[in-house]
Amino acid sequence: MHAVRAIAAVSLVALGVSAALPQAFAAERPTVDLTKMTPPDFSKVGDDAFGKLVKYGHALFTDTANQIGPNAADPAKRYSGNQLTCQNCHMQGGAQAYAVPMVGIWGEFPQYRPREGEVGTLEERVNGCMQRSMNGRVLPLDSREMKAFLAYAKWLSAGIPVEAKLVGASLLPIKDPARAVDLKHGAQVYAQNCASCHGVDGQGVRAENGKSYQFPPLWGPDSYNDGAGMTRVLTLASFAKYNMPAGVTFQSPALSDEDAYDVGGYVNSQVRPHKADLDKDFPIRLQKPVDTGYGPYADGFGIEQHKFGPFGPIRAKVKELREQSNGH
Repeated sequence: MHAVRAIAAVSLVALGVSAALPQAFAAERPTVDLTKMTPPDFSKVGDDAFGKLVKYGHALFTDTANQIGPNAADPAKRYSGNQLTCQNCHMQGGAQAYAVPMVGIWGEFPQYRPREGEVGTLEERVNGCMQRSMNGRVLPLDSREMKAFLAYAKWLSAGIPVEAKLVGASLLPIKDPARAVDLKHGAQVYAQNCASCHGVDGQGVRAENGKSYQFPPLWGPDSYNDGAGMTRVLTLASFAKYNMPAGVTFQSPALSDEDAYDVGGYVNSQVRPHKADLDKDFPIRLQKPVDTGYGPYADGFGIEQHKFGPFGPIRAKVKELREQSNGH
């Protein structure tokens, strides 16, 4: 099917009708509503070779620090550098809608990634998380661990067509206020809504066995580093509004947009591990999200405004620069 599309695309371009391609191919994409789907039944995973990989992938996803992190018995298997689990961000084992679900992700790759400025594979996306959200090192592409992550993603995506339009994927955006983050208000929102689980000091609550966490740390040495997607205030605000406190879903948010915006900024104002070579991210600078908290930038605004807003002026400038670039 992809080969047919590619040939058709080349033929149409040669005929000078390439403008019709996006609409034509978009019409072919089926829509799948993840908010109305029941995740696959994990208890029915078999014990064949694929099933064993799926089970291992589930263990890696839900018990990351003990399986391939600082608590792993084999030092060579300590790929993750902190005590988080994958499902701290990809909730309910990667099955919860609008909580960065893994459902359907199998059919989304290869895909263009602005952070790298190139088309990347699912394996590269997994390793991006390992280096950023997990503050660790890459998994070898031929390792059992990488194969297990891929098997788990494929199992979660069973029955979903390749390149389907997914409703409930990623995060629901908030409407950010036309002002900078209010860190004082963010601290109050944190104290009222987050501290009971994540701790007054943001260092989380350890599991009963003393390994990993019942509630993960939001900053400090055991949290995500400053190259992770969650360091973007609008990303964290969207995640917090529609998934926090625990038990909240997109259908029943507990925080307002302003509360989520301010608490996201407050959490990301705290000290966390640093990732090297962040200046190499987003080589096409005008594709850099407006709330990326590290430079360099092409829009003339400084790090402080990129971290904490207001983001409206940055969006307007980026739009202007893109239009000028396209005009040439």
